[in-house]
Amino acid sequence: MNVKKSINQFLEGNGKNKGRKPDERYASFDYCYNYFYSFYKRNKLNELADEKNLQMSCLQLGFYLASWGMMRGSSFLLEKSVKNYINLIVSISKMNPALWKIDVNEYNADNIKLLLNCKQQIIDALGKENKSSDTLVTKIMLGVFANIPAYDQYFRKSLKLHSLNKKSLLKIKAFYDENKETFDSFKIYTFDFLTSKKTGIIYPRAKLIDMCGFMDGR
Repeated sequence: MNVKKSINQFLEGNGKNKGRKPDERYASFDYCYNYFYSFYKRNKLNELADEKNLQMSCLQLGFYLASWGMMRGSSFLLEKSVKNYINLIVSISKMNPALWKIDVNEYNADNIKLLLNCKQQIIDALGKENKSSDTLVTKIMLGVFANIPAYDQYFRKSLKLHSLNKKSLLKIKAFYDENKETFDSFKIYTFDFLTSKKTGIIYPRAKLIDMCGFMDGR
């Protein structure tokens, strides 16, 4: 896999996709992550689920998931309104703040345990009866915490992964370690929604690996 080529292709776009620009699809990640990260940064995670912010929190996550293909076909989310995300937002507001600090280079035993516990909390919040897929769970974790790539069909194909578990997380870390110099050479800042200018928030390594695997798998 050519890591640099894949990331640049994501940024520049191809075909009808115009790449990473403020009003294009890929920027949906930026706005969702900026929103949740801002509460973490201000040590106000509990306010994600208060009366003032609850609807906006649900809308931020819901639109990001829709933009990233999670409301089509047989997805149970297709039949739900934005109110469906309330339990999940409440759960996120109570999660360990350390989840925002974890990046691929820090996939050690303790952090992997935290990530897998987060996976289970998301499944529980969405309702066990809905049997949330690893694709959905990891897209939520990416959009909210940016601590893990999204396990969609293209990413799985590229890195030859299946389920979100300890083995696959260690494989992602090994992939990063093998290409550390290339990944660390990229400094990509999220877009600000109102100004379309760069924020001071840098894409974590997990997001760069997500971009790389997505493009390579396609």
